Amino acid sequence: MEYFLQQLINGITLGSIYGLIAIGYTMVYGIIGMINFAHGEIFMIGSFIALTVFLALAAIGVTFLPLVLLLMVIVAMVCTAAWGWTIERVAYRPLRGSFRLAPLITAIGMSIFLQNFVQITQGARVKPLPPQIQGGLILMNNPNGIVVQISWMQIIIIAMTIVLMAGFSLLISKTSLGRQQRACEQDRKMASLLGVNVDRTISLTFVIGASLAAVAGMMYLLYYGVIDFYIGFIAGVKAFTAAVLGGIGSLPGAMLGGLAIGLIETFWSGYFSVEYKDVAAFSILAIVLIFMPSGLLGRPEVEKV
Repeated sequence: MEYFLQQLINGITLGSIYGLIAIGYTMVYGIIGMINFAHGEIFMIGSFIALTVFLALAAIGVTFLPLVLLLMVIVAMVCTAAWGWTIERVAYRPLRGSFRLAPLITAIGMSIFLQNFVQITQGARVKPLPPQIQGGLILMNNPNGIVVQISWMQIIIIAMTIVLMAGFSLLISKTSLGRQQRACEQDRKMASLLGVNVDRTISLTFVIGASLAAVAGMMYLLYYGVIDFYIGFIAGVKAFTAAVLGGIGSLPGAMLGGLAIGLIETFWSGYFSVEYKDVAAFSILAIVLIFMPSGLLGRPEVEKV
């Protein structure tokens, strides 16, 4: 039982990171019907920017950890937001009225470009970061020596994910920008006729999604303590899988899918073979989509005539 609880905590932590990345996928698809395959690389760039800021602050003698973490997340969010805006302007806006395969090819090309750009500028070697937030809470201490604990870093990741998810849900449901996004999701042409600036709304969607990916990238860096130029591809595929599993276009579905993928990977690695954790995750995805083609919380797409 203790081992199960520990794996549950680990799975929720990993799933929270996947869920934050998956939100970016589902936001873009929900509004413009395109898959932003470069989103995983935005997550990777966010982690590299956070590491660069940490090293720069350490070089000038800034060691107060709360201030360092705050500056890391702010700079990472601003820089990745700029990247998200640039990607939308360069790779998506010119092809918005084209056939559906063209933006997909462009997105894959942008993903490869960003991956190689970081590899050339930062090198192919793994970048380590010593643990910055240590310690935690012991939940159970079995006489047999099995300890169930949750680290402070895991608490921060889960709490930040809950706060961001709640804040973003309020943004979508209560603000003017959220109403504009929902209007563009239903019918971009009609939204434009009613005075909604569709281009600005889509650009802001890319910016918000990229900012959330930066937060996930920083948490990944602090949690695992090691990054390289390839983590964006792996995490991006997992997050896209989470978005599809939860129901592409549904924000709660993206978070639910992220948690599901994280739990499947963690429990499979704990009880079976770690080499086949990806096989297990994608197998569950296939089974769910066979019986629920729209995902866990997705809505069937209604064709407009």
